[in-house]
Amino acid sequence: METVQIDLGERSYPIVISQGVLAQTQTWAALPKAAAAMIVTNDVVAPLYLSALKQVLSQRYAQVHEVVLPDGEAHKDWQTLNLIFDGLLSNGCDRKTVLFALGGGVVGDMTGFAAASYMRGVPFVQVPTTLLSQVDSSVGGKTAINHPLGKNMIGAFYQPQLVVCDLATLDSLPVRELSAGLAEVIKYGPIADMAFFSWLEQNMDALQRRDRAALTHAVKRSVEIKAWVVGQDETEQGLRAVLNFGHTFGHAIEAGMGYGNWLHGEGVAAGMVMAAELSRRLGLVDEVFVARLRSLIERAGLPVRGAVIGTKDNAGRYLELMRVDKKSEAGEIRFVLIDGPGKAVVRSAPDALVREVIDACCA
Repeated sequence: METVQIDLGERSYPIVISQGVLAQTQTWAALPKAAAAMIVTNDVVAPLYLSALKQVLSQRYAQVHEVVLPDGEAHKDWQTLNLIFDGLLSNGCDRKTVLFALGGGVVGDMTGFAAASYMRGVPFVQVPTTLLSQVDSSVGGKTAINHPLGKNMIGAFYQPQLVVCDLATLDSLPVRELSAGLAEVIKYGPIADMAFFSWLEQNMDALQRRDRAALTHAVKRSVEIKAWVVGQDETEQGLRAVLNFGHTFGHAIEAGMGYGNWLHGEGVAAGMVMAAELSRRLGLVDEVFVARLRSLIERAGLPVRGAVIGTKDNAGRYLELMRVDKKSEAGEIRFVLIDGPGKAVVRSAPDALVREVIDACCA
């Protein structure tokens, strides 16, 4: 069992990475005592893992309730969030009730937001079952729902008590979802650790085969980098923004195409290529770096060209959506760029140059 600690003072918590830990009693031994727990999952994950988690939690909590949400990014909205509140209220859950987010990033984000909001805050636990959620969204306390005009624009920073990454759950992950998770793994190299990037180049085939040793290392190193960044900048006042490499372009693709048509990791993948190309045109990296990144993303089974989201003025539509990105300041779009391999910087760029990049990088 591998454990990474995220250091946030009294809000610190461990991230457990192993195989088969979901069903082990000792995994949950340190959680706060309560009369009830509630598992929030979706209709794809529930048939696979709900029963096992409910059984083990029943040894600790007198009542274990469940809420099963519809699957997919298209349901990350107020209406679906209310299903969690409906479950909490109808079961008489109090402020000590522990919520368990069993699923991918959508389930984790929504459960965390519900936990932050219900009775002004109840404890919750992340049990991520996708690669993307294990290496990124379950760690660091970002919780949110989407708005038609922007992804994750309504939410709160609210830390879990524990994150449990059971690598066995990745065996049931569709190939497309595995690739989407690899996008969030790849991003950690250019922004923080080019030695890890080189390791990914050497082990991408093993990761796609779901080799357990390779997955363990990839998840652990990704989590270590994210934990280090979040420990220094919990609420994204500066440094933490570098974790959004590729996300400004990627979120525009997701919103412009309609949530769920492009997976989050697919948008991030194309967005990383666009951000790297913008970095090159600003003189921060060379073409060799951009080509190397593009090649690794392609090997991961991910798109390297952005979507066309505006038929009359594609670049204009990107700019419109990116101006409502959370990193924008006073209407100025802030991009995460690569200031030399292994180092990220957040800065603006002229609209004319951004338009050139979009035109050059979209299908």
